[in-house]
Amino acid sequence: MEESNPLKAAVDKVVDMVTEEGDPAAAAPGRPSVRPPQLEEPTRPREPLPPKPDQGKPEPYTATGRPTGGSAEARSQGGAHLTTAQGLRLPDSDHSLKAGPRGPVLLQDHHLREKIMHFDHERIPERVVHARGAAAHGVFKAYGTAETVTKAAFLRKGVETPVFTRFSTVVGSRGSADTVRDTRGFATKFYTSEGVYDLVANNIPVFFIQDAIKFPDIIHAAKPHPDREIPQAQSAHDTFWDFVSLHTEAMHHTIWFMADRGIPRSYRTMEGFGVHTWRLVNDRGETSLAKFHWKPKAGVHSLVWEEAQIVNGVDPDFHRRDLADAIEAGAHPEWELGIQVFPDTPEQTFEGIDLLDPTKIVPEELAPVQPIGLLTLNANPSNYFAETEQVAFHPGHLVPGIDVTDDPLLAGRLFSYLDTQLIRLGGPNFGQLPINRTHAPVNDMLRDGMHQTAVHTGVAPYKPNSLDGGCPFFAGNEEGGYVEVPAPVEASRKVRQAPESFDDHFTQPRLFWLSLSPVEREHTIAAFTFELGRCYEDAIKERTLRALAEIDPYLCEKVADGLGLPAPRATRELPSVTPSAAISQVGKEWPVKGRMVGIVADENSDLDTVRALQGKIFEGGMVPIVIAPTGGKLGADSSEPVTAQRSFATARSIEVDALILAGAPGKGEDAYATRDAKAWSGAVDAPVDPRVVLMLTEAYRHAKPLGAVPAARQALDAAGIPVDAPGVAVGDGDAVLAQVVDLLGRHRVWDRFPVQA
Repeated sequence: MEESNPLKAAVDKVVDMVTEEGDPAAAAPGRPSVRPPQLEEPTRPREPLPPKPDQGKPEPYTATGRPTGGSAEARSQGGAHLTTAQGLRLPDSDHSLKAGPRGPVLLQDHHLREKIMHFDHERIPERVVHARGAAAHGVFKAYGTAETVTKAAFLRKGVETPVFTRFSTVVGSRGSADTVRDTRGFATKFYTSEGVYDLVANNIPVFFIQDAIKFPDIIHAAKPHPDREIPQAQSAHDTFWDFVSLHTEAMHHTIWFMADRGIPRSYRTMEGFGVHTWRLVNDRGETSLAKFHWKPKAGVHSLVWEEAQIVNGVDPDFHRRDLADAIEAGAHPEWELGIQVFPDTPEQTFEGIDLLDPTKIVPEELAPVQPIGLLTLNANPSNYFAETEQVAFHPGHLVPGIDVTDDPLLAGRLFSYLDTQLIRLGGPNFGQLPINRTHAPVNDMLRDGMHQTAVHTGVAPYKPNSLDGGCPFFAGNEEGGYVEVPAPVEASRKVRQAPESFDDHFTQPRLFWLSLSPVEREHTIAAFTFELGRCYEDAIKERTLRALAEIDPYLCEKVADGLGLPAPRATRELPSVTPSAAISQVGKEWPVKGRMVGIVADENSDLDTVRALQGKIFEGGMVPIVIAPTGGKLGADSSEPVTAQRSFATARSIEVDALILAGAPGKGEDAYATRDAKAWSGAVDAPVDPRVVLMLTEAYRHAKPLGAVPAARQALDAAGIPVDAPGVAVGDGDAVLAQVVDLLGRHRVWDRFPVQA
């Protein structure tokens, strides 16, 4: 019988393993172990604990793509006793072998040498870009709608393909924060029956540069200054703006991430784009050009800038925690994969747009995105290093039916991605790591090298041969071989230049700007003003203002006002463009699955109302978080106590998408500034805990839905929030929750943001 509430069922499954009470509210996602530890150190030998229910592992294939028929758990550690790497059991790992208790350490201590040697080599070089990432296992199910344009087997109707998806920031190091203003990576490895296919995408559909030879320049400009190694994971500095103001082809990408797209609410609400144009081939040999899009089922949503700044201090792991917790809670993130399809003409243009220019989009109004399959992420990694850190993507990992084009940025990526794996993963056999292993048979004639884990047979790893019976044999189209499209190559002379169609750097940034809602435009103005305000050199600011003048006079004027500089005028008549509704994040309705709803309560709250709210939030596919004066349980003496997942000391409004007040808690015992600085503003006789007031004012300022039962109205009054303000609901629990859920479908209460006329 099908479970009527899969989200609650997933949480209950975790609860059953980690608690004796079976209280679903007690299991806020993120608990580190599959079961709670005992108070004293365990001494009775036992086998390793199983993984948590939300965790998955690379499927059990050999280094040469053969299914082992075994369990993925076979790669995990086994046995109840501590051993060396060779399986020798050890009686002690706290003391080196010495010549007496106070004597020198002996060179013969093989365990010490092995343990320290391995520790000294635990780290590998981090990625130059996309160093900070989070990932998950999942499945992709094809709709079959792409069969007319590509023969790729994994896109046949009903085919389900295991995947591993990694999200990342671009500029920061592995230790940087998640919610910085930056471009995000969205890379997916499909373990198809025809071999590995990697779709290496970003959350912005265009790139800074048109030619890969400029890639070191943009990254060197965006990275921290080489003399001081600051600022970390930021573009608000002189070298970045020096480059993009001089190299104006970067302005289209720059305006995208100066807008709200630069600070996603979560990876779950982030769009993905393949950036490049690809060539598709169907069963009849017919070709089309296409762009790939990932569309999140939860909608495309962002943080506001103040939220992002608070998050970076309060929880720098915000995005990776959100992804892992959602999967653990059973709110599995989903994206539809779609394609824009264009005729494969000799010019490789569409409606006057050069499809080989990676700084240009094709508006969805001109070429609608056609859904071709659904991606669901349903399992967290069981080991970050083995999976998320060692996964190796490459745009050249292709399957029959998908081919490259002459995009000059793509050409460099086809070289760079392979090259970087050699330094990161120690040699050419990185594809044999479990997370990178193909699920298709491998007979590659590649031999030896660092970290060779396959055990090859035969004596003739060359073609042609007769000693191995001629094996392996070539495969043409009929046998599923990868045959490049015989696309014509322009007969010309060797030059270092770009086509004239690449020269327009401002029409599409203007299209983007005019497609934004008034609120989003104000956020974009604020971002440009903040970023340029952090630069030291006025010449760089003035040069950037010149570029903004070529996009829009209002944008340029308002940024100039914020910088205290004169606003230049455009050097040409600004082009007339048609805005694209697909660009704005405002004005649409979205599912609320997986959204976090905070419930503020204390011992004086009606706990029946709290429990009812929890149940209905679960039923709606959302996750309730009870926030109370302290940890522990509310109504501990009752038959149905309510577990608090957060206390006023640990909670912050940025963690939830909406707040519901089930009470107006008085000032807690720890609500004084020396103990908790968030309580600084609270008067001695404050009727409501000042930390609750802070949560409310923050959530109100960030345009989040707010609800309150009548008994909690005092808290709204203490925060200075009118009960008739936009997005504020007061009433009984059911009515308030219904209004809050309706508001959540639009992500924020956009009417709460004032906009200049």
